[in-house]
Amino acid sequence: MAKETWVTGFALFAMFFGAGNLIFPPYLGMESGELWPLGLAFFVLIDVVMACLGIYALNAAGGGEVAFQRTIGKVPAVILNTAAIVCTGVLIAMPRTAATTYEMAVVPLLGAQIDMLPFSFAFFALVLVLTITESKVVDIIGKVLTPLLVIGIGALIICGIANPLGPMGAPHSDTVVQDGISAGYQAMDIICVIGYSIVLQNALKEDGFKKRGAQLKILTFASIIAGVMLTLIYGGLTYLGATTSQTFGFGLDQAALIVSITENLLGRTGVMILGVVVLLACLTTAIGLISATAEYFRQLTHDRLSYRFGVIFCVIAGLLICNLELDNIIRWASPVLTLVCPPFMTTIVLILFARHIRSKRLYQGAALGAFLASVPLALNDAFGICTFVEAMPLFSYGFMWLPFAILGGIAGALIGRWRDECPPARPPENPSDPASPQA
Repeated sequence: MAKETWVTGFALFAMFFGAGNLIFPPYLGMESGELWPLGLAFFVLIDVVMACLGIYALNAAGGGEVAFQRTIGKVPAVILNTAAIVCTGVLIAMPRTAATTYEMAVVPLLGAQIDMLPFSFAFFALVLVLTITESKVVDIIGKVLTPLLVIGIGALIICGIANPLGPMGAPHSDTVVQDGISAGYQAMDIICVIGYSIVLQNALKEDGFKKRGAQLKILTFASIIAGVMLTLIYGGLTYLGATTSQTFGFGLDQAALIVSITENLLGRTGVMILGVVVLLACLTTAIGLISATAEYFRQLTHDRLSYRFGVIFCVIAGLLICNLELDNIIRWASPVLTLVCPPFMTTIVLILFARHIRSKRLYQGAALGAFLASVPLALNDAFGICTFVEAMPLFSYGFMWLPFAILGGIAGALIGRWRDECPPARPPENPSDPASPQA
């Protein structure tokens, strides 16, 4: 069991750690300067802690789909889970892995010698080979790809600690806490937990761990392993960014910053190492997302859509969408995620307290409140309308929807209690019964 726990933990770390997670911490460090530990703490809280707790909560509550159905109901659960799975495994996060790899690994090394289209064919062909056999997904990621990924990032961080790029100064930002929360919110690993929990649970069943208790024990410690690894890696990357706060131009974007850090530390060799790291990070994330999506739809359709069909469909979708280019994918993905993430995050957090929450209407009210608040947020993000949301509390933190989720949960709990105390009257079986009001 100890071996399986470590392999599962490595796999979970690699699934969460995509190229987006690689570029957020250094930029946060550059903004935060000498206050980088503070920004890092809130980034880790929102991204790492929430995601790992989500994996635990879903499996402790009976598994991803079961947990949602027991709380918000079957139809809302299917809608919310499917929206999250489609966003991560079909439309946004998965095709973005190929586009990110091309722009951060291929272009810096080879320029325009290789076009996006042939590269994307090669990328997704490799993903297809590594994903098509369901039972091997976790082993491939946990035993092979993750160690290579950690070695590459570790080499970069160690060089940066041994030879700092410059002194740390005062932060460039007056909102270090908000920046950490915003970066963690943008990473949005929590929206992947429904699919990843399904993949990991099935992999453990394939390895002979049939009992829920054994699965939960492994996944609990695997989540801790993944959380510690993510925190250490993010800490190192944030530190690297902080050492550039006084030496690099603040106008660098996130991708350019990590490339510049690497080039200054390790030269051209470092850029090659970064290319390998980005490739591995995106590859492991793509494998995890595609396998999770394929397995989700297999279960949802009761094997009418096979796992292999789902993998092939996702690969084709990723191939088509990634050629829209990274900037375009990010641009139209933002309002979609703004709409989907708040009710999903709300439900995940409440599932943590499933043993203490008896009212299904509390879950439903909270999720509905979060969703209704996210609609004007998405409209503001996409079309610049509903600008009144910018004056709402917690908008600058990315959590304008949170008070509405709380109010919705309270309203749902009160409605649930009222309905329990005042059930609808049933017509008497015998109208002539003396106890009947009609008698």
